[in-house]
Amino acid sequence: MENIEVEIQSFITKEQYENLMNFFKQNAKFVKEDFQETFYFDENSNLRIQKSNDSAKLWHKSGNVHDEFMEEIEIPVAKCEFENLEKFLNKLGHDVKIKWFRKRIEFDWNGIKVCLDFTKGYGYIIELEKIGTEENKERILEELKQKFNELNIPLTSKEEFERKYNYYKEHWRELINGNSS
Repeated sequence: MENIEVEIQSFITKEQYENLMNFFKQNAKFVKEDFQETFYFDENSNLRIQKSNDSAKLWHKSGNVHDEFMEEIEIPVAKCEFENLEKFLNKLGHDVKIKWFRKRIEFDWNGIKVCLDFTKGYGYIIELEKIGTEENKERILEELKQKFNELNIPLTSKEEFERKYNYYKEHWRELINGNSS
């Protein structure tokens, strides 16, 4: 069963973002442009809710936030139910720990999901993703890393992601309001 998300991502500059946007407009199939609000609940759970332009969902990813492999379970709901999802999880004792506000441009690049993101207060990121199985996840990971090489994008280390993630986690309220650098 294909339920393992294989994903790599890297921080990029605004200039790289614009160059990659031009590249993918010419070499990939545009899928959609989206604005997403994502709320992370609890420190150690990876339980999330998300509202996008046309839908909402409750979902859980196994593992840590920046792991290359994560089992993913998603429950789609009507967009109008987003606030009820938050209230429901609050009633169960789950509190919002972080809120993310992201503009995402998605492409299909020969079967690879490419996301070019700008997250308020966090920065520009490129993400490559494919869904696989336990048996083929390592092969997919190597394929995605090779694609980063082709794009001349260095892979951001897990340590760097953790450092930036922890800073955002501590300061997201100020960062999304523009009160901090």
